[in-house]
Amino acid sequence: MMREGQVHIPAGCAISGIISHDGSDIGGEDIVRSIAVMHDRSNGLGGGFAGYGIYPQYKEYYALHLFYDDERAKSACEAFIQAHFDVVNLSRIPTRKHKRIQNEPLLWRYFVQPLPTKLQESQLDEREFVARCVFRVNTDIPGAYVFSSGKNMGVFKAAGYPEDVGEFFRLEEYRGYLWTAHGRYPTNTPGWWGGAHPFALLDYSIVHNGEISSYDANRRFLEMFGYACTLLTDTEVITYLFDFLVRRQGLTLQEAAQVAAAPFWSQIERMEPAERERLTYLRNMFASLLITGPFSILLGFEGGMMALNDRLKLRSMVIARGSKRSYVASEECAIRVLDRETPVFSPEGGQPVILYAKRKEA
Repeated sequence: MMREGQVHIPAGCAISGIISHDGSDIGGEDIVRSIAVMHDRSNGLGGGFAGYGIYPQYKEYYALHLFYDDERAKSACEAFIQAHFDVVNLSRIPTRKHKRIQNEPLLWRYFVQPLPTKLQESQLDEREFVARCVFRVNTDIPGAYVFSSGKNMGVFKAAGYPEDVGEFFRLEEYRGYLWTAHGRYPTNTPGWWGGAHPFALLDYSIVHNGEISSYDANRRFLEMFGYACTLLTDTEVITYLFDFLVRRQGLTLQEAAQVAAAPFWSQIERMEPAERERLTYLRNMFASLLITGPFSILLGFEGGMMALNDRLKLRSMVIARGSKRSYVASEECAIRVLDRETPVFSPEGGQPVILYAKRKEA
């Protein structure tokens, strides 16, 4: 008899997202309720959440969330952080004991700003400096992993079912204007704390259902620009792909989506000349960043989120777009547990749906 974790379910994994369009707070318990009803889409090997607007008292500082294997890794990493950043607050990430969350690493968070002298010496802009420091920790300090590094946002993830992960991290104590969630059913990559979703860099975070058959091509291209995939899961590359296209190359989210899920050449050929020329340029310029394979992804960013399916819609995704709140999920039930009224629709393959929140000042 096949045991849990040994059955290949290619349509497994669950994603969910909630956004408040007026910037008002959403309690972390809501996103936990949403992802919990899709329990059977995951197998207990990974669950996680990203919350935006959750650290208003430190909104001007980068919130570094870290896993440590042991105290030696923690000491080495803290020495690196102290050498490169001004640390205004550090603490353990609050958790509660949970019988189904085991073998937890050391969990710490640091609210930081780059040291002016280090930033000046680097000749980098502030965000690029932080990103490079994240990669240095993850590649050069054994046993230390930065899994969240944005301002006024944070990722909380673990090996476990997502509802258990939410209880473990006490998400009901957080409030934010945007939440995303993931329940994992790993098929080709290991189930471990670092491999759980979301994956994040600066304010970008990704939850994903599917398999990235273009992973090697995508990864090799991004490695030429200093990105390092260290967390043993194909989804990690999607986060860096959007960071590269939007932050470093200056593309809009719409354009970045048209690179990741580019229209087929047969579609481009039928377009008006100006649009045909633009999309031909994007396909040729960033050919190595086309994502192939079945996927539905939810990208969180400062001020909003974007939902995107692969071009053939091989993974399920539904959206409810309301005047005050909007929802994205793998299944309608994850929306209906929170909202029974807002109509639901299924986006077209390869067509991004971008939802924005009006930022509320803390």
